[in-house]
Amino acid sequence: MPRRKPAPQASSFLRREIAAMAARLMAEDGITDYGQAKRKAARALGALEAEVLPTNDEIEQELRAYQALYQAEEQPARLYELRQVALAAMQLLAEFRPCLTGPVLDGTAGRYAEVDLELFADSGKDVEIFLLGHGIPYEAAEPRRSGPDGPEALLQLERDGIVVNLAVYPLAAERQNRRSPWTGRTPARARAEAVAALLASG
Repeated sequence: MPRRKPAPQASSFLRREIAAMAARLMAEDGITDYGQAKRKAARALGALEAEVLPTNDEIEQELRAYQALYQAEEQPARLYELRQVALAAMQLLAEFRPCLTGPVLDGTAGRYAEVDLELFADSGKDVEIFLLGHGIPYEAAEPRRSGPDGPEALLQLERDGIVVNLAVYPLAAERQNRRSPWTGRTPARARAEAVAALLASG
């Protein structure tokens, strides 16, 4: 017997419920992957139909609303701290033309957020040699390539107790527009000057 699809009104309500729960998971549990958050929320609510899954934009809207309501003091303070760390790391790594991306840039970063930077170099080894030369401990991870334009190296370091992720791309990739594996969208990127402006604006 074919599964009956939910009525439009019920489907709309369930879609909003999934978006709200996914946003709560991202705000409270530190999930950064929109797809993971919506699938987990859908399972918890017993939603089996793909048609009722919210878009990433709908989840982001709910996430901002949740943070404004339940994390009105905590989240802006944490965001400011994360952006300070991002700027310091970008200034340190200036020769690799760093760009800030992700939740710390778009303003949705929460208590468990990490700083995501994109670097551009002839080789990932150049960045590793730089870090070693400056006595900065780091860990290397195997790149999870999202197609041929994925990073050639993923490095992770810690600044003031905050994790900073370095995705190292070839120099030619600096002008390319790539889709984020987390949101499916072309991510915004900001240079150090723009991050400094964000900090100056509060």
